Amino acid sequence: MLTVAVLISGTGSNLRALLDAAADPGFPARIIVIGADREADGLAHAEAFGIPSFVVPWEAYDSREDWGAELDAQLRVWQPDLVVLSGLMRLLPRDVVAAWSPRIINTHPAYLPEFPGAHGVRDALAAGVAQTGASVIVVDDGVDSGPVLAQERVSVLEGDTEHALHERIKPVERRLLIDVVRRIAEGDLELGARPADLDAHRPQAADEN
Repeated sequence: MLTVAVLISGTGSNLRALLDAAADPGFPARIIVIGADREADGLAHAEAFGIPSFVVPWEAYDSREDWGAELDAQLRVWQPDLVVLSGLMRLLPRDVVAAWSPRIINTHPAYLPEFPGAHGVRDALAAGVAQTGASVIVVDDGVDSGPVLAQERVSVLEGDTEHALHERIKPVERRLLIDVVRRIAEGDLELGARPADLDAHRPQAADEN
């Protein structure tokens, strides 16, 4: 059973979709902890599903590196097999990425490498393209520049607003994310081994006894 930590900043709509999928006994992954960089609305999903959560408040630290060090420490308490960024609106420090790579993934509302960054939907509309998309990627040191695990095109319709287009992209993002997590858990999608220092201190899960 693949163990997953999910990191959020907002309402956690992708998180909720993943939680719903993982509630199926046949789904080969389970979410063991949910973390946030603020008192995010999406933490209510943790409470609803009885999943532990933690907050590492961005504003409480003097630097991104200090914040990242505490985030890494919190994740190491749980030793997840996979870290999913689900609307986490912070760039992870290099040390955190290095600690968990390649088993850290993110979604993006564009067909990467097209329109990376925080405004992928807005940028697609501004460019006047006929299609954009959704992607799931491995997180690296760049901005939405890691290896693509899955992606799908979404048409841009005449008269689309940023909100309308984003609302059509979101269900595609969720479906791709759930499928990628399933494929990783089933061994159909190989990311690479867990970092050795994590395996050395991995606690035994209850279902492994």
